[in-house]
Amino acid sequence: MLNEKLTLLKSELNNRKARIMIIGLGSVGNYLLDYLVSTKDENIEIIVVGRNHDKMEMDVNIVKIASLIRGQNRTKITIESGVDLNDVVSIVSAIKKHTPDIIVNSSRAYSGLKYGSISWSNFRAYGIWTPLSIKYTKNIMKAYSEAESKAIVINTSYSDVVIPWLKSAEKAYPDFGSGNINHLIPRIKFVLAKENSILDWWNIDVTYAVAHFHDVVISKEGHTEGVKQLICAEYDGKKLEIEDSVFLACKIAMPVDAKRNMMNASSNFEIIQAIFNAVRNKKQTKLHVPGFDGNIGGYPVIIDGTKTKTEVYIDEQKFSLDEMQKKNLESIYLDGIENVINGKLFYTDELIQKVKDKFNVSLPKSVAFDEIDKVADFIINNIIEKTLG
Repeated sequence: MLNEKLTLLKSELNNRKARIMIIGLGSVGNYLLDYLVSTKDENIEIIVVGRNHDKMEMDVNIVKIASLIRGQNRTKITIESGVDLNDVVSIVSAIKKHTPDIIVNSSRAYSGLKYGSISWSNFRAYGIWTPLSIKYTKNIMKAYSEAESKAIVINTSYSDVVIPWLKSAEKAYPDFGSGNINHLIPRIKFVLAKENSILDWWNIDVTYAVAHFHDVVISKEGHTEGVKQLICAEYDGKKLEIEDSVFLACKIAMPVDAKRNMMNASSNFEIIQAIFNAVRNKKQTKLHVPGFDGNIGGYPVIIDGTKTKTEVYIDEQKFSLDEMQKKNLESIYLDGIENVINGKLFYTDELIQKVKDKFNVSLPKSVAFDEIDKVADFIINNIIEKTLG
C-alpha cells in the first residue's frame, strides 16, 4: 500500500506542487515548519492544522518573516483552524479540503508536558503513556479513512507501539513513525568518529534495531540495561567495533524542555526529504523508523527511488526481520509493554506493580482499542494531574 502511495505521489508531482499537512503546531510542528520553509523549496505547499487560529497565525508569521530575512522563504503556508482532534468530522473536512500528499501528526493529547519527566524518575517506563499517544492518532487515521485520503502519514508520538496497536486492531495506520531510535543514530556516529579518528562522521553507516526504552536509557544513563544490542556500523567498507564504551559516550548533556523536540522535528524532516529524494530525484535513503509497517519497536528502513517503481522496505542486509522483531520485543518490554495483540495493548506486570507502588493507582492489565479514551483520561486524572498538583 505504501509503495502504491509513493508511485501515485511520483506521478502527481510531475504536474503540481507537493502538499504537506502538519496537524498540531506545538514545538515539534513549529520546528518542522521552520525546517521545511528553510529549504527554499518552491514546489511545496504547507497546511498547518489546529484549533486556535490566533496562536497558529502568530507562529506562522514569525517563521515566514524570519525565513524571508534569511532569504529562504519560497513556500506558501495555509492555516486551517477550528479543527478539534476529538472531532473526527472536523479532521475529515480539513483533509478533504486540502487533499495533502503527506500528513504529519505532531499533536499531543496533553500538551506542554514531557511525559517522561514523570515516568522516568518514578518507574523508568514510557509505555504507560501509550493510550495518550494513540488518542489523537486513532482519530486522525479514522478521518483519513473516511476522507479516502492517499496521503503518506508520519506519526510523531511513540510510534514503536502506537502504529502496531492500530494495525493489530485492523485500523488504518501511519506509514512512518519519527524519532525514538532515530535519535540514537547521530550520537553513535559522533562517538565512533571520535574513537576511530574519522572526520566525515556523516559517512559512517549504522544499522540498528531497538525500541524506545533503549533510546532513553542509553541517552540518559549510557548503558543498555544488560541487553545485547542488534547493531552494526561500517565506514569505508570496514566494520567498526561497538563496545560498551560507545553507549556510555552516548550519554551527553541535552535540554529537557521543548528544545528537545528539535530532534523529533528533524526526524520528520528527514522522512519527508527521503520521500522527495525518492520520487523526485530517484535516490535511495536508509532511515531508522519506529513502528514501521506495524512492527513493534524500531527498524532500519530503505526508501528506494532508483528503480522503475519506488519501494520502501525493512533493511534485512545485516539482520533478519525475525531477529529484529525479537530484539524489539525484548527492548519494549522494559518500557512496560508486554505486547499488542488483536487490538489490545498489554502492560507488563512489572509496570503495573511499579505504578501501584508509586502512585497507588491500578492500571488494567490490558487496554482494548475501544477503551483508549477512557484509560487515557484515567491516566491524566489519576497520575498526571495529581503529580502536577
